[in-house]
Amino acid sequence: MSKLAADPTLVTLSLPVDYWDYLGWKDTLALHGHSERQRAYADARGDRAVYTPQVVVNGVMHVLGSDHEAIEEAIAKTDGTAVPLTLPVEVSVADGNVTVNVPDAKDEHRKGEVWLCPISKKVSVTIQRGENHGRTLTYTNVVRRWVKLGDWNGKAASFTEPVSSLAGDHYSLKDIDHVAVLLQSGPVAKPGVMLGAATAKLH
Repeated sequence: MSKLAADPTLVTLSLPVDYWDYLGWKDTLALHGHSERQRAYADARGDRAVYTPQVVVNGVMHVLGSDHEAIEEAIAKTDGTAVPLTLPVEVSVADGNVTVNVPDAKDEHRKGEVWLCPISKKVSVTIQRGENHGRTLTYTNVVRRWVKLGDWNGKAASFTEPVSSLAGDHYSLKDIDHVAVLLQSGPVAKPGVMLGAATAKLH
């Protein structure tokens, strides 16, 4: 993930899941919503493929997260279609606010949800149980929350969210390095292709 995150042409996000908590150690960065999102992707694809580490590329393909070559191939394959990330979404941070601008639709995809994700760029965690017991792992671009800014109906739209509202129950604003905005087709229960994405530094 750290290698992929170094590529400025990619928007890379880590979504730690909680379904391994039964081993006796709770992943301190995991969100139950991430587990639900992973299952929703599997349901939308119809393959029921849920495993870790798993990478979902552009909302439509999944590959083994430790297989860098497969990830690169999935990126190239999805980029070769006409749909993913065709909308130049913009996000900026100024005067204590995050502002997101979404343009008019360019093709038949005219519905989507706009999400804002506070991101921690690097987080080191000492693993207490499981196959990585005793190791300290560094998570990259960890999503700390999902904030729905609104629905997009194909028309140009602007959304604003106060930076002060991005803190969470288990982290502060100091723990957030940047934000990512995602425009994705389909509802939360059945997420589809990513129509647009962008990031901005928070501080």
